[in-house]
Amino acid sequence: MQVIGVTGLPGSGKSIVARVAKNMNINVIRMGDVIRDEAIKRNAEIGETAIKLREEYGEYVVAERCVELIKEHLNEETTENELKFIIEGIRSPHEVKIFKKNFETFKIIAIHSSPKTRFMRLKRRKRVDDSSNVNEFKKRDDRELKFGIGNVIATSDYMIVNEGAVWKFKNSIRTILKSEVKRPKN
Repeated sequence: MQVIGVTGLPGSGKSIVARVAKNMNINVIRMGDVIRDEAIKRNAEIGETAIKLREEYGEYVVAERCVELIKEHLNEETTENELKFIIEGIRSPHEVKIFKKNFETFKIIAIHSSPKTRFMRLKRRKRVDDSSNVNEFKKRDDRELKFGIGNVIATSDYMIVNEGAVWKFKNSIRTILKSEVKRPKN
């Protein structure tokens, strides 16, 4: 089984990585969906839920739930070698630890874009947890940085800067994913 994590601050381009992966027949697990689903159950704000979940169940909780989702894909008809996954939205070294413990060939792709670029993207995207207010944007970045996302980015296996043409960004993603999913298992 090949599992590749994707990290980056909000608006950096993680969802584009997920779309490219999906087009390459790679399964996508979104850590943010785990949080969003829990926020709906709790009838609470997404950012608040992300913090509360970790306070209640520990720093590993979101990663552990993602590992469970991946393991649900295993059945008699599918061998582990056939399974390929992208985990979008890794935010902390604690999460990396869980993924490395469960998937021995686990790698991380970090996506970087400037704050100005990311803010403009979020304003256009208008997802429920996006803000068109610069102070709310900075507050969200601060929350992500407190989770430890900076350490995850700094220790990633690959770094893609997403500031130019989207086709160039997609080509960079494809190149990395092709090399990783074809890589022989140790």
